[in-house]
Amino acid sequence: MEYVKLILGFLLLIKGADLFVDGSSSVAKILKVPAIIIGLTVVAFGTSMPELSVSATAALKGNNDLAVSNVLGSNLFNLLVVLGCCALVQPVRAKWSLLRKEFPFSIFITLILLLLNSDFSITKVLKGDQIFVLGRYSGLLLLTLFVVFLFATVRSALRSRNEMPVDEEDYKVMSPLKSGVFIAVGLAGIIWGGDLVVDSASSIAKDFGLSQTFIGLTIVALGTSLPELVTSMVAAGKGENDLAVGNVVGSNIFNILLILGVSSVITPIKLDVTAVYDTLILVAASIIVYVAAISKHEIKKTEGVMFLLAYLAFFVYILLR
Repeated sequence: MEYVKLILGFLLLIKGADLFVDGSSSVAKILKVPAIIIGLTVVAFGTSMPELSVSATAALKGNNDLAVSNVLGSNLFNLLVVLGCCALVQPVRAKWSLLRKEFPFSIFITLILLLLNSDFSITKVLKGDQIFVLGRYSGLLLLTLFVVFLFATVRSALRSRNEMPVDEEDYKVMSPLKSGVFIAVGLAGIIWGGDLVVDSASSIAKDFGLSQTFIGLTIVALGTSLPELVTSMVAAGKGENDLAVGNVVGSNIFNILLILGVSSVITPIKLDVTAVYDTLILVAASIIVYVAAISKHEIKKTEGVMFLLAYLAFFVYILLR
């Protein structure tokens, strides 16, 4: 029964996020908000709603291991599996502006997260049996960086739009009432789905004697990353694989700054040393993917296979530890 609840929760999360994006995009169009701003805010936020719902619900219920491991697992899945799968379809190219700005910023904030998760103490990490805390002040710092990032991104997008006008993206416009219904139903699905996923994942972890960290890094991370996987694979199939890289990088930034920021502000998150190790692995993976992307401005099939093998090695590592 718990597996049924888990699958139902994922379905509600994904469909809820889809309805939320459609409804919010429609309202934005009614209010004459530029399409590029919709893409950078509403759509980006919508694809991160599953992670936000799961992590915030976990924080409220005191399942903090699940909140952090969900974000770390999702970001690793995005980098290694999503980009790896896209590269198998065809070589993945990334825009120079992304490699120059957003991707380095995602590495920078991952390093910030590593420092915050380790309490700025190498000694505590080396001891290996210490408790670390991602507190409310850390959460406020992450949220502040999120606001700065969002402001800078929107300003840059508007400047680019003025310099080189592009056609409006085709966001479907519905009536105000229908848009409101889509937003309300979407949010309800996201909240209910997040609740089901947290409860069922915690129950499954207990039944099998697994830690919530393991469940969060694997099953929950995979389930909440499905929107990014589907979006990026569709983009790669259409030859628009620069969108695939942008989707992954944007989602990873949202996950760290918004989701962990909100979760740790709700309640300070206690971590063990394995969370610090996992953050360090995420830093390493981010740098490796960045080097692969910037070296020849594309990620080839061979590198895609290497990314997938690296994720498999990570999965075996967390299974055995």
